[in-house]
Amino acid sequence: MKAVITGATKGIGKAIATKLAKNGYEVVLVARGLDDLNKLREELTAYWNVIFTHPADFSVKEEVYAFLNSNAINFDDVDVLINNVGIFLPGSMLDEDDETFEKQQHLNINASYYLSKFFGKKMRSARRGHIFNICSVAGKAPVKNGGSYSVTKAAMLSLNHVLRQELAPHHVKVTAFLPGATKTSSWEGTTIPDEKFVQPEDIAETLFTILSLSEGVNVDEVLITPIDF
Repeated sequence: MKAVITGATKGIGKAIATKLAKNGYEVVLVARGLDDLNKLREELTAYWNVIFTHPADFSVKEEVYAFLNSNAINFDDVDVLINNVGIFLPGSMLDEDDETFEKQQHLNINASYYLSKFFGKKMRSARRGHIFNICSVAGKAPVKNGGSYSVTKAAMLSLNHVLRQELAPHHVKVTAFLPGATKTSSWEGTTIPDEKFVQPEDIAETLFTILSLSEGVNVDEVLITPIDF
């Protein structure tokens, strides 16, 4: 089994990459920082399942397609796509610069759109596969001081629904994760204790469980939030 993971070197992406590699998946790791990719590859060396790493800034369309058009790996046999790359830039939507919205749009929705079309077509032809979109509770209800982020995550959730509708007849599964406050780099410097957060490993464990379910079932959405934040 082969999985492509974007935003793979930190937080949720790293937890998922580690979980899948430990359980026999070949993982294709994509992230912006080459040093972080090399470090993660080294950490996962014991499992011998990191088959490709690619540094790219997925806020740039041309870099997304440079990855997809790479001749270094065969993408025809990808079983799992995890659209995890994203960014949260806090602030008031009415008072922010246009670029604040545009950067979040490029990373939180556009990159997932390009990747999902590319791999969705291959999965449709193969009549198998699973796409996971790491969305947010902000996709259901706007979060305070995160207006543009909420808009882009709502769009990502809508993308998830369209993909599921179009791919279900071809036996391809599509699942949205809607995490609440999760202990990632977005919370760096906080004094809130770790036990108040969803942990990235919680999401990785849940995702792996979903991959283990029977062929005929799809988990449409996973809402996972802290019990007392």
